[in-house]
Amino acid sequence: MKNKKHKIGKLAVLMVIFLGTFGCSKDSQNEIDTSVGTIVKVNSDNFIAAGFAEPISIVSKTLSNGTTVDCYKIVSKGTPADHAMGPWCPTNISDGADAGGIWLKDGNVYDVDGAFIKNLATFFSDPTWMMYKSSTGEVIRTKTQVECQDAANPNVGVEYKNFCVECLPSYIANLTQTYYIPVSPVKLTNSIQFGMGPQSSGPGVRGIAFNGVRFDAPAPVNIILAAYTLAPFDDAGGHINLAAGYHYHAANGKSKEIAQTDGHSPMIGYAIDGHGLYARLDANGSESTDLDECRGHNDAVRGYHYHVDKAGANNFINCLKGAYVN
Repeated sequence: MKNKKHKIGKLAVLMVIFLGTFGCSKDSQNEIDTSVGTIVKVNSDNFIAAGFAEPISIVSKTLSNGTTVDCYKIVSKGTPADHAMGPWCPTNISDGADAGGIWLKDGNVYDVDGAFIKNLATFFSDPTWMMYKSSTGEVIRTKTQVECQDAANPNVGVEYKNFCVECLPSYIANLTQTYYIPVSPVKLTNSIQFGMGPQSSGPGVRGIAFNGVRFDAPAPVNIILAAYTLAPFDDAGGHINLAAGYHYHAANGKSKEIAQTDGHSPMIGYAIDGHGLYARLDANGSESTDLDECRGHNDAVRGYHYHVDKAGANNFINCLKGAYVN
């Protein structure tokens, strides 16, 4: 009887090992999509060399699905070489649109001019907003690197209540960012959700423009507004923080674009998984109607690729369809 129980117990252990090896350990999210069709490699010549701290090189990296592939190592200066940055905060409520940037709300883009600052209480339906000096009309804004750092902190103090946060390019003159993108994208059968914190599995950055500037995760608008601060984007959809440097939260057509001869939307960069990033609208002003949950689709010329969201959405793409470097 004892031997019989021992055999049954041993069999149960073997079954657990068997199921663990061939059942639970299989991660369908990591399966390569073999039906993808055309695979378009990343073309490093599309990038603007002046935007990088060193020449783009190829290194071997392990992707999120466990495969080891050649990747481009991209060391960005974090500032664009193809367009000016700023302005962000107007200096007075009498200033026009050329003195300030933009704000994104409910899918729409608004000019942050003097009138916008003056009418913040109405715009947000909250009388607490008062971001200018009533006696002179001067906009209350950050003016030093220390103020930029303190006001952009998620735990911003009450001393920065009703401040327009403006961080300048001079504050990040020596900052670089390093990214790795697969030379040949590896499309997966399932999508990968983007990370929202240090413990998340997905990446935060969405992709890289040809000028080396990152297409970033959505700006934490709720945190910014809860502190009664405003951190406008410039007309290119970018602003600066001291950790990420200059980065985009909207694609407004200010950075390098590569036109497509067939009327397809122009290419604006690469997603972090190596698939192409394209503008939202084609030459006729139309948006593709067959985009998947990540805002991507496939064609014979460009292979699988993404189309970015509208500028006012504070979003680029919704998820990844390809493996990325952890």
